[in-house]
Amino acid sequence: MHNTKKSSLSYEISSSTVVEQCQICNNKNLEPILFLGYLPPVNTMHNIGDKPHEQPSYPAQLLYCTECHLVQLGLIVDPKILFPSSYPYTSSTTKILRDNFAELYEECKSIANLSNKDLVIDIGSNDGNLLSNFKGKHKVLGITPEEIGKIAVQRGIPTIIDYFNKDVALKVKSKYGQAKVITATNVFAHIKNINEIVQDILSLLVLDGIFISESHYLLKLIETLQYDTIYHEHLRYYSLHSLKYLLEKHGLEIIHAKEIPTHGGSIRVYAARKGIYPVRNTVSALLEKEKKAAIDKKNLLKFKKRVVLSKLELHSLLYNIKKEGKIIYGVGAPSRASTLVNYVKLDDGILDCVVEIKGSHKIGKYMPGTLIPVLEESELFDKQPEYALLLSWHIAYELMTNLREKGYKGKFIVPLPVPEIIA
Repeated sequence: MHNTKKSSLSYEISSSTVVEQCQICNNKNLEPILFLGYLPPVNTMHNIGDKPHEQPSYPAQLLYCTECHLVQLGLIVDPKILFPSSYPYTSSTTKILRDNFAELYEECKSIANLSNKDLVIDIGSNDGNLLSNFKGKHKVLGITPEEIGKIAVQRGIPTIIDYFNKDVALKVKSKYGQAKVITATNVFAHIKNINEIVQDILSLLVLDGIFISESHYLLKLIETLQYDTIYHEHLRYYSLHSLKYLLEKHGLEIIHAKEIPTHGGSIRVYAARKGIYPVRNTVSALLEKEKKAAIDKKNLLKFKKRVVLSKLELHSLLYNIKKEGKIIYGVGAPSRASTLVNYVKLDDGILDCVVEIKGSHKIGKYMPGTLIPVLEESELFDKQPEYALLLSWHIAYELMTNLREKGYKGKFIVPLPVPEIIA
């Protein structure tokens, strides 16, 4: 049943919140852009052998704010559903992320002038991948709600296993003091009540502290047709313009911004209190690039049309392969794969299985919303299916190189942005 009691932002449906006003500026004029259907939580994965049973799914609709230009999901799902204690994602398993965080550390040192007494806090620290670069050179603290945070503790990285909020910020401040650097990578678009979160981050920063965020970049999402990054963990899809609007509301200015390759195309932004640091030319350059790209309702609706055609093209390609009796395995089970599989309507009659590298917490599970089993990567080399569909297509070159070196002899299917077969 609908609970029609209104809040300042939205109204509640069960464990979800329907967005009626922009998550940044409270503008009520939100334009619908794209609907991907009802998607299951991307990290709710049932054990292989479990009988099919009722599972929750939630509408995934993109909305565009005409005021601050934020593109956002129209539904906020309870984070305890999206990020359970058994959350299976570990950032250290991906080379591009390990390299990215090593590069972030070197860049951060040059901008923040860090000393060994400075505290660095990572919000959404996962298994400690990012902080491992700072450990031993500076004081570090991770904050993450998942049990995977215990891996970081074993690595010698102090970690608070909890959701970041005002109460946690107060506890951190009283026990550890304020931080010179706070990072939020692949998480700053995930947390609801974002204006409150920015205030909590600001309260933890020393006067000349720096906040660094990394998020999926809207411009790259549109350019490369990354509809598979649209799922309920990602509440907002930032452009630099929308991030600028958000941060300036709280007295922060962007001092450096750059595009980075993680997750198929992300944006890294450094922000600090106004007037503390010089603003680099990278900020104006990226803002100008966005202006030329004209991210507006008209072009977003063109994006929608391209998404629909891409789905049909992939179906056509897979149809011809299956008509010939060929076998297709999926490769990689990142969160984005769940959106692709469910939106395109792939099932175990199309993909025999999905393979993951040894040690992945997803092995032995079904892909969300399906009966497609996730198996250990050796299955690909032992069985040698004719085709491997790269669900982690955003790291296609890295994947194809590694799989060839390990002995896979078949053909690769890259599903996005335009479905193609690579021999």
